[in-house]
Amino acid sequence: MSVLGIGAAIVASVLFNVGVALQALDAREAPLEEGLRLSLLRRLVRRPRWLLGLALGIIGFPFEALAFAWAPFVIVQPALAAGLLLLLALGVRTLGERVGVPALLGVVALIGGVALIAWGAPSHTEAHRGWAPVIAVVAFLSLPAAAPFALRGTRYDRGMLVAVASGCGFAASNVATKLMSDNVNLGHYMNAVLWAAATAVTGVLAVVTEMTALQRLAATTVVPLSFAVQTFLPVLLEPVFLREHWSSSPFDGAPIAAGLLVVLVGSVLVSRTRAVSTLAAGG
Repeated sequence: MSVLGIGAAIVASVLFNVGVALQALDAREAPLEEGLRLSLLRRLVRRPRWLLGLALGIIGFPFEALAFAWAPFVIVQPALAAGLLLLLALGVRTLGERVGVPALLGVVALIGGVALIAWGAPSHTEAHRGWAPVIAVVAFLSLPAAAPFALRGTRYDRGMLVAVASGCGFAASNVATKLMSDNVNLGHYMNAVLWAAATAVTGVLAVVTEMTALQRLAATTVVPLSFAVQTFLPVLLEPVFLREHWSSSPFDGAPIAAGLLVVLVGSVLVSRTRAVSTLAAGG
């Protein structure tokens, strides 16, 4: 089942990344003054290309939910970075960019890191620690995602803040999707609906902040930063809201820690390439 979960996560990641790349094409054409405003979203939803990107993200959502249902959270999260490899291949082919040594090392690190995590992960026997820790983690990730909207127009309204906020928004959306998937499995359908709503809200925050960040900053800054935050911050917070049985993990979880570090390095190396950052930013 973990293999199926990884496969579903990769499919979701591919759909998400291609969708965001399509959406960024229209976002970069929008006026800068519409950043962090609903007018930006109103403008974008009238663009067929942007809506196509949104549709790909919606199609990817069930695959992400299945991934969380079939595989441990600690495997699915880094596997969601696999879509970067498709952007790299597309960037090399369509933009004529060369693949340098850092990019090749990043590819090897992504593949090897996910494989190492999959080998070292415990059996899929996660349990929630209770409603308070679960809500606290989602709130902890959601507040930074919403912060740029409250700080718009102040001296704290900075591009880096918006880029980090986009990563936090996607991280909150991933955690909420995980909680929705678990509640469906448990037959707690009302809770699942509430977490699905949380996924939608945090997803909208993440999309708007990411589109705004791509307007303000270089893609080579936004893309690696957002990916690192959305992929690895939830993993660091996992012990707060999930209870894993690490006794079934080889070497007390050391392969997982090593694999996460390798995937982090790989995702940064790949996402910083001109091929990936240009496509992800709609260049």
